[in-house]
Amino acid sequence: MTNPFKPDTTSPRTVLLISSGYHLYREYLLRLISNQARVWLFLDREPQWERPYVVGSTKVDTLDVPAMIEAARALRGELAFDGVICWDEIRIVSAAQLADALGLPSGPPEAIASCRDKHRTRTALAAAGVAQAQSIAVSTAAAAEAAAQTIGYPVIVKPRALGASFGVSLVHGPSELAAAYAHARDAREDGVPVFDAGVLIEEYMDGPEISVDAAFANGVMMPMYVARKVTGFFPHFEEIGHVVDAADPLLEDPQLRGVLVGAHKAVGLRTGITHTELRLTPSGPKIVEINARLGGDMIPYVGWLASGIDPGRIAVEVACGRTPVIEHGRRDVAAIRFFYPQHDAVVAGVRIDEARLPSSVNMARALASPGQRLVLPPNDHVSCRYGYVVVRGESADACDAVARAAEGAFELSVAPADTAVGAG
Repeated sequence: MTNPFKPDTTSPRTVLLISSGYHLYREYLLRLISNQARVWLFLDREPQWERPYVVGSTKVDTLDVPAMIEAARALRGELAFDGVICWDEIRIVSAAQLADALGLPSGPPEAIASCRDKHRTRTALAAAGVAQAQSIAVSTAAAAEAAAQTIGYPVIVKPRALGASFGVSLVHGPSELAAAYAHARDAREDGVPVFDAGVLIEEYMDGPEISVDAAFANGVMMPMYVARKVTGFFPHFEEIGHVVDAADPLLEDPQLRGVLVGAHKAVGLRTGITHTELRLTPSGPKIVEINARLGGDMIPYVGWLASGIDPGRIAVEVACGRTPVIEHGRRDVAAIRFFYPQHDAVVAGVRIDEARLPSSVNMARALASPGQRLVLPPNDHVSCRYGYVVVRGESADACDAVARAAEGAFELSVAPADTAVGAG
């Protein structure tokens, strides 16, 4: 058996990974793909925690496609890349352009870009008649008001190109719209394009929200995990947890499958792994958005724990142009739950009392560091979490009970506000 903490340097396949992400959320993915292929890493800094899992790395601007093409071609004398992998939302278009330039399997780039830009997604789905929310892109508060009147309250107000529900609000009437528009308009993230019409006013779709991680090979869809989303901080849709049941009947639901296939066909995506978010409305499933990458928030890990489907293996096979075989090794239920402070705070420390963790906790991690300022939604989003647990149980309710009990094992101590890193 391959040592999970040592890269497989004997594999005949070599993949190029574009950026690695935050280790507390993505280290497991790098470990898993290193079990399946030799990994060369493109990173805009020197590697640190990534070193045990890669055979080498290149320091390069991972948003500069020509620079990455030049760096990849310079390595051809010693490496023959079989595929390109990227799970960083901000860099997925650049990674697809790099793969295309190297003649490797890709989305294609235009399809990836259509997923990255939520307005382009909406336009493509509307043209194909795929079930989704009505959506209008706006550039002013006055246009937002007119759009909301056209759609009808309540409406969702969201940024055009951000993820993780950052900047998203539910608005019940005109008195709430100006603040929600400003919140979405001002939401920014480094590397994300800024559009003139950068805010979307959308129909509110009632019903549970889910996500589906699926592999696509030559237009054939192979669903892996359905995750049921747990949200908080109403009306801002902060994602505070996810539950995966490997036996979820939605995996075989023909209506859901039809919407997913139609949506991916509409944007032109035939090869790759996607994380699609949907609402289960009274009239059927409707698309919220398509992300051309594996899910965040540790969802693939939770899915692997519940089902036995290895996201690293699937990612490598799809990136290398192969059709993966997706088989359930388990039919369990697993969940992740994130913990937040009761109010804005500066972290003095996070302690986990391992003895107080229930036996069905698979993983417990602190996310916040001393000196870090935690600011609750709507003024910040996922970066205000101080820890998480991954749990297993017989049902979603059982997982919820274990996660609540596990929160008692976490102790968040706070410091004076002027001691925050960067304060003053």
